[in-house]
Amino acid sequence: MTETDAPRDGGSCTVAVSVPGLISLDDDVELTLASTGKLLLLAEAARGIAEGRLDPAEVVELRDDDRCGGSGLLGALSGRRWPIEDLAVLTASVSDNTATNALLRRIGLDRVAEGAAELGFVRTRILDRIREPRLPSHPPAFAMGTAGELARFAAGLDGRREWTRLLLGWMACNTDRSLVPALLPHEPEDREVPGVVPPGTVWVANKTGTDVGVRADVGVMIGAGRRIGYAVLANGPAGSEHALVERVRQAGLAIGRLTDSPPAP
Repeated sequence: MTETDAPRDGGSCTVAVSVPGLISLDDDVELTLASTGKLLLLAEAARGIAEGRLDPAEVVELRDDDRCGGSGLLGALSGRRWPIEDLAVLTASVSDNTATNALLRRIGLDRVAEGAAELGFVRTRILDRIREPRLPSHPPAFAMGTAGELARFAAGLDGRREWTRLLLGWMACNTDRSLVPALLPHEPEDREVPGVVPPGTVWVANKTGTDVGVRADVGVMIGAGRRIGYAVLANGPAGSEHALVERVRQAGLAIGRLTDSPPAP
């Protein structure tokens, strides 16, 4: 099938949903990603470590202009020197904006763009570092992209290559399960990719994004029947955030049902 009962666009809100080969709902519409765009940075960090271009133990010293409000912990911690892999874990687990900026500065926006192109991204890209606030003189958003490209990327995180194992491990540490998996039975502290998933439950490794008028979730979901990659991107006007959360969660129910039964032969 190409569409399910996942929620459709309504009013001035857009909800794009993609599960490759199973759901395609506005999945080629370019939308604001908020922190789900950090997946492109994390992918390049994981690839760099796996290929020996980055030393996970290399220490990066935080600069004053790395520091940023919003999500994260580093702004409340006294340490100023952090290994690359710690910055990646902080970015993936608590969407730490300061860690993101430091890691992006170390790797370089151009290298992240090159890596994203190598992974097949065309319209999904990071435009800028995280800024709080974002002013008219800055690029319009941290990241933009499509649900289709992100879902295809997530579907390729099979754990067979070292960098995908690294990235899945970081994504499994995500503490935000309030969107796609919120209404699905799952254990949010289960970090290891399971060999068997009990019927009626799912295992999730994901990256979420929240901003004014943005709720987004991209990840890997494994059920008793199958493993899928998914992306749900919801954009709307300021004040629509609660409605966007409800729509993303309803999409999550539709996605979760797909993992119950195995693919058709």
